Amino acid sequence: MSQLLKQRVRYAPYLQRLRTPEQCVELFKDGQYLGWSGFTAVGAPKVVPDAIAQHVEDNNLQGKMQFNLFVGASAGPEESRWATNNMIKRRAPHQVGKPIAAGINEGRINFFDKHLSMFPQDLTYGFYFREKENNLLDYSIIEATAITEDGAIIPGPAVGASPEMVSVSDKIIIEVNTATPSFEGLHDIDMPINPPFRQPYPYTAVDHKCGVTAIPVDPSKVVAIVESDRRDKVAQNTPSDQMSRNIAGHLINFFRDEVAAGRMPENLHPLQSGIGNIANAVIEGLADANFKHLNVWTEVLQDSFLDLFENGSLDYATATSIRLTPEGFERLFNNWDNFSQKLCLRSQVVSNSPEIIRRLGVIAMNTPVEVDIYAHANSTNVSGSKMLNGLGGSGDFLRNAKVSIMHTPAARPSKTDPTGISCVVPFASHIDQTEHDLDAIVTDQGFADLRGLSPKERSRVIIKNCAHPDYVDQLLDYVNRAEHYTQKTKALHQPHILKDAFKMHLNLAKNGTMKLSSWDAEI
Repeated sequence: MSQLLKQRVRYAPYLQRLRTPEQCVELFKDGQYLGWSGFTAVGAPKVVPDAIAQHVEDNNLQGKMQFNLFVGASAGPEESRWATNNMIKRRAPHQVGKPIAAGINEGRINFFDKHLSMFPQDLTYGFYFREKENNLLDYSIIEATAITEDGAIIPGPAVGASPEMVSVSDKIIIEVNTATPSFEGLHDIDMPINPPFRQPYPYTAVDHKCGVTAIPVDPSKVVAIVESDRRDKVAQNTPSDQMSRNIAGHLINFFRDEVAAGRMPENLHPLQSGIGNIANAVIEGLADANFKHLNVWTEVLQDSFLDLFENGSLDYATATSIRLTPEGFERLFNNWDNFSQKLCLRSQVVSNSPEIIRRLGVIAMNTPVEVDIYAHANSTNVSGSKMLNGLGGSGDFLRNAKVSIMHTPAARPSKTDPTGISCVVPFASHIDQTEHDLDAIVTDQGFADLRGLSPKERSRVIIKNCAHPDYVDQLLDYVNRAEHYTQKTKALHQPHILKDAFKMHLNLAKNGTMKLSSWDAEI
């Protein structure tokens, strides 16, 4: 036990429950239901999951020791190691990593996708334990950066679903991470209260807090305290390129027009942004656009938000996770006194609360796999069947935001087509966000403001403003043919020719391109 661990664990009885990661392995049995802390690759347990994986590898237990695993969102590389060893029987609600995606798409992992605001509360309802004798997780492994005098957990860079997991766990293992500084004071925790006793969340501004800075725990449930000496490993962010900068430019122009028209205040409304190079480019664009006193209400903060803090553009930001690169964490820790006064990490049921998103008038910006000409969006399943990562929080935000925006490249790179795969298609091969949820679509080609437009009007605006030039005529030809076809059946509200609606996807699968020689061609 290190001296630092003694300092971090301020509840003395816990020090009598110290275990090494290896000593925890005996607690885990095939078929158990487990909860992990963490959200978007930070704040997840590390040394105990790795010890279990090592045990499986050393004893050739791959596929023989499997678990039902629940994480607030994606965990770190430990999760990929479990997937590689065929240790995950069931998984929800969001994941990132090639091994676990492969397990899902090969049918070895039963994955169910869920809105991130809903998953933790459904956990507390017992929906996922219907085959168990009790409505409890067998174990939750929760990472802490410190423990209070009454045994409560002070999380690290993510809160996620940890409060709910703690509340429905039979037993709890706490990994105290002494490799990272304590995050004490950065959190604002809401513990679950189920209907009919649930009260409204009181927050009416991004910086409002309830004042609970740690996750309350029943000390009798804590069976082990384990010291962790590993920091979070977050890959470097994909740098913005000309495509993503073009998208950011169109968005900045839209924001300026909305301010000029009086539909937004000069500091806009609280911003929500996903992760990836487009999201980074948007934040970089805002940093250079002279918007001041911005606020952020989102689920994940990336390095680019630190730039907004440092140049004085951003007043306050709240999320459930700070997904920073090693360099980003160093910037945070080196400027802790400044940044910690402008940041708050909340439970994911609060960061993604539909009612709060609507109350604050959030501007939501997310990236889909594809959108169709009537403004349905696919965020999860490539070609309708292949799971990418999961829905995440995009539905929470896009359904409830004041302005809901999807940003995507007009075409994605392809090995077999110099133009690439069109991200604007006649009919989305899977629909996560419906036409009713989206206000605007933006690509590197342009911006489509869809507010108040009928489906037929939307189709022309989306194709002409957002589609790649190599696909514009082909898509317009489909619309014209569909309108002619459905005129006969008096079905002109949202015209489709079903036998052709997925022809671009089918041609991609068979011939490696979405470009068609003719809509009449057989595939």
